[in-house]
Amino acid sequence: MRMGVGASKRHPVQGVSEQTVKNIPMPQAQNLLIQQLPPAVRKRLQEQCEPFELVLSAELSKRGQPLSHAYFPHSGFISLVIDVDTYPALEVGMVGRESMLGSELVLGLAKTPWRALVQGAGHCWRIDAQTLRQECDASPALRQVIQTSLLVRLHQQTLASACERFHEIGPRLARWLLMSQDRAHADTFYVTQEFMALMLGVRRVGVTVAANEFQKNGLIEYHRGELTVRNRPALQAQACSCYAADLQLHAELTEGQA
Repeated sequence: MRMGVGASKRHPVQGVSEQTVKNIPMPQAQNLLIQQLPPAVRKRLQEQCEPFELVLSAELSKRGQPLSHAYFPHSGFISLVIDVDTYPALEVGMVGRESMLGSELVLGLAKTPWRALVQGAGHCWRIDAQTLRQECDASPALRQVIQTSLLVRLHQQTLASACERFHEIGPRLARWLLMSQDRAHADTFYVTQEFMALMLGVRRVGVTVAANEFQKNGLIEYHRGELTVRNRPALQAQACSCYAADLQLHAELTEGQA
């Protein structure tokens, strides 16, 4: 069974190879980080980028290996997954159009402790790691935006660690579904219960019980891997406080950057 999250009516594709998109027009700035840049800096950065397709389940980076590129999604999203010993993989972060993959490069770092997997198919801008470093050296504005993005993610990962330790499966699942819906930009997306269990670091039976309860109460509808959020306000009410804290944290740390 393929694991992942796709946009509405999107089903898993065969293969996990990365694929650069050729001759496909792309909007000039739908990634929110790029939108924050001054027009001249934005134009210069985009001239150094190439359009790139985020293929469902593609692995964009490997644990302990240098990042070759940075990615600025404008649709779809990426999960940061960590592997510890023989335990199942665990999601420790999620990157959508509000952020980027590869912000560590601004610190001169290239290796990461996690793997980056495409969990929502879409498109992005991609830039070579060395080129991004050069652009950051040339532009304090770009460096500041990327540093702020990295700070936001570090804070969110800290919050996620506490969430995993103290909150029950149901509220955590509600939070994860809301985060996925935010980045899928659709009420319906493809996701397996096996994948949800892996991302939350829990047994599948726990996710099944929580998801069935949400479906019984009309919050979601789930059938053969297709999940539809039917009542978002009610789902928000079921989510742990970390969902609202994430949104507030992002707003506070990025205030004044736009």
